[in-house]
Amino acid sequence: MYRYSEFDRDFLATRNAQFRAQVERRISGALTEDEFKPLRLMNGLYLQLHAYMLRVAIPYGTLNSVQMRQLAMIADRWDKGYGHFTTRQNIQFNWPRLRDVPDMLDALADVGMHAIQTSGNCVRNVTADHFAGAAADEIADPRPVAELLRQWSTDHPEFQFLPRKFKIAITGSPNDRAVTRAHDIGLRMVLQNGQRGFEVIVGGGLGRTPVIGKVLAEFIPEADLLPYIEAILSTYNSFGRRDNKYKARIKIMVNELGLEEVRARVQRRFDTLRAEWGGADQAILNDLRRAFAPPAFRVASTEAYDIAYENDPVFRSFADTNLAGHWQDGYAIVTISLKAHGATPGDATSDQMRLMAELAERYGHDELRISHEQNVILPHVHKSDLPALHAALQGAGLATANVGLISDIIACPGMDYCALATARSIPVAQEIATAFEAREQDIGGLKIKISGCINACGHHHVGHIGILGLDRAGVENYQITLGGDAAETAALGERAGPGFAYDQIVPAIERVIDAYLSLRKAPHETFIEVYQRLGAQVFKDALYQPGDRANAA
Repeated sequence: MYRYSEFDRDFLATRNAQFRAQVERRISGALTEDEFKPLRLMNGLYLQLHAYMLRVAIPYGTLNSVQMRQLAMIADRWDKGYGHFTTRQNIQFNWPRLRDVPDMLDALADVGMHAIQTSGNCVRNVTADHFAGAAADEIADPRPVAELLRQWSTDHPEFQFLPRKFKIAITGSPNDRAVTRAHDIGLRMVLQNGQRGFEVIVGGGLGRTPVIGKVLAEFIPEADLLPYIEAILSTYNSFGRRDNKYKARIKIMVNELGLEEVRARVQRRFDTLRAEWGGADQAILNDLRRAFAPPAFRVASTEAYDIAYENDPVFRSFADTNLAGHWQDGYAIVTISLKAHGATPGDATSDQMRLMAELAERYGHDELRISHEQNVILPHVHKSDLPALHAALQGAGLATANVGLISDIIACPGMDYCALATARSIPVAQEIATAFEAREQDIGGLKIKISGCINACGHHHVGHIGILGLDRAGVENYQITLGGDAAETAALGERAGPGFAYDQIVPAIERVIDAYLSLRKAPHETFIEVYQRLGAQVFKDALYQPGDRANAA
């Protein structure tokens, strides 16, 4: 992984010292909250419903054990002993005191981490496939390119005050695990005549106007990628709307100008910019590739894994759901679920963080990843170590065998924390997970995603079943969408009909699941496959029983 240079360390020290002075001025009253707000947001500090919240970047979801332990220390020293992993591969601390935030930032800088550009109208944390560098299906590890984008975009003088926030995701696999089509720019690595490049997707995004991104360029050679991305940002900065923040995202610009006009404007800007790039970016990229070299894999027998899989049904269930194929023989990718039944999705205690750091050191070549699905991944684990790893996870409540199942729910913090939320998300996720615990293995693969407001931080639009919490005359009301898809076959879910009250939403989901189980042709036919085969109406008919529409709104 990339390790900070002297330049990086000096940059963070200067930036943190500036913010420390700004915090002191705010506490003294020399700055009003309105004056302080843009300064704190540039450093990842929000004012939430009950307290400040610090959002820390985990670029492309990659960190090591030292960094994870530091996050645990910060949680204990300056928060309430836990952190919340988000759909942007960040971690949020929900209870810091303002006077402590500069110390938290210095502690992050000590291990090569920061909170810069986790807010504001700038390029946010660049996200990537959480299996990058390990997945058996990828063309190449996309993280060196993601790190190049991070370095280029951090404090970029032209792009600190864009019309609106800007999000980039990248994958090196044809199987999209990074939700690239729901981003302002999505990058999918492709091969053309043996040359590596990227399909560039533009104008995706969720929120109040959900849009699946469109292909702006089918193939951009790797050497041209960064100037091409700069051309897109420059075009957006010039022509994106600033008169209405709800129409300021690049997806609105693409819709209003049309894809062909946007493509032409980007190409003209690229033709001008390309000549200004002398190849320094490619030299940096070559250095970065060395930083992301694979670990020294070992060759060993997998007999211990085979015996445990054959004889231990609990371990076998974990292996069937929480392991993914690795490109290196004898290895597996391990997803540690932060979705224990009844728990808050994405939360990890400081003790759990320290254990995951220890396990990464002992069994995982000192690498961890955070997924946009709010889980933690050990990307490189030899199969012979999996039984011992599983036993250690069991003791910490981290061995839930539910990755990809109905209780592996993405949920935003909702009205329990967020000042923007209009309904609760966390209790709904907890109740659904508990309600289906006994039969989720039979239900099989199913993605539920929950948002507590129309900003869609829970990605509900692309859930197989999406739930959107809204306020209706002071009462929580939950809309259900069906048929969304976050993969390479991305699709927006269709609203099923009127919403449901808080105490009706779990029974409503139960009716949808019961309908699915009765309609599938075989146990291996998933919910989304049944939906695509039969359409929405059969689920709507099951969802709205006689009298339900009178109670729904």
